[in-house]
Amino acid sequence: MSHRISVRETGAAFVAEPGELLLEAANRQGVRLPHECTFGACGTCRIKLLQGRVDYEEMPPALSEEEANAGYALACQARPCSDLVVSVQRAKVVPAPERRQAVVRSLREWTAQVVNLELEIEADDLQYQPGQYMNVLLEDGAHRSFSMASAPSGRRVDFHVRRIPGGRFTDASLRNLAAGDRLQVEIPLGDFRYHAEDYRPLVMVATGTGLAPIKSMLESLMDDPDCPPVSLYWGARTAADLYLADEIRSWGERLYEFDFVPVLSRADAAWSGRRGHVQDAIAADFDDLSEHALYMCGSPAMIAEAKARLLQLGASADHLYVDGFTFQHALAV
Repeated sequence: MSHRISVRETGAAFVAEPGELLLEAANRQGVRLPHECTFGACGTCRIKLLQGRVDYEEMPPALSEEEANAGYALACQARPCSDLVVSVQRAKVVPAPERRQAVVRSLREWTAQVVNLELEIEADDLQYQPGQYMNVLLEDGAHRSFSMASAPSGRRVDFHVRRIPGGRFTDASLRNLAAGDRLQVEIPLGDFRYHAEDYRPLVMVATGTGLAPIKSMLESLMDDPDCPPVSLYWGARTAADLYLADEIRSWGERLYEFDFVPVLSRADAAWSGRRGHVQDAIAADFDDLSEHALYMCGSPAMIAEAKARLLQLGASADHLYVDGFTFQHALAV
């Protein structure tokens, strides 16, 4: 039998046919629910079940057992088993994405794998939430997604682009770009953003270029008298991969109680800092995370492992935010 789904925040309602995925039903009837990857890996479509229950063909990788037990579900993989009332957590009106022309202003090679790309977006009033991303539109209609790495300020925006061997944009196109070249982009996109309403100390977790949206958020908090205490854990393989470490260390002058912890998984003998994985470093530093808000962006493996580990340390599933863009990068380069 069919089931009726109601969204608490908006009052929207739609019907899922027998066996239909919740997100597919919403899209079919014009009800917008946040989503990204659509195969259960990013967690962007996470909703909370206020009434009713769902099931899955198999448990999606981006939903931990602790989250499911706390009443959360992933709309892209969940099939309603009853009528539902759901909550789209912390829904916020953000500017609608628009197609814009962008001009390349600079390219800097930070490492053999990471390039700093600065674009000037041709928009009179460029608005986005720190943590959101843009799409670079390719000639055949495909796109590549990159998070803004700078806080909103005028028309210039920074991006951290990881080169992927054989990638159409990140490898071939990027090597041929020069200052003055033009790109067509779609901006802004995504629901990952800073939640000032939480009023909680922050634990920010990133691996690789997952630093980009975290950097945008932290730049927006600089010199803010309401900035909470911030702990930033950045995981990389080697010291050479910590392409912004010196700049990040200087952020303590402009952020309240800022603690930066780089963690290397393949450190050499010269490295005197933390070794292993970021989730292990956090677990060693915190006995209880129940009063913190956590933001994560990085590899799918890190996200899954860190969520499970930190929820066991008391982290609130209501105050845990994950960026799903990296999963899309894994599919399209």
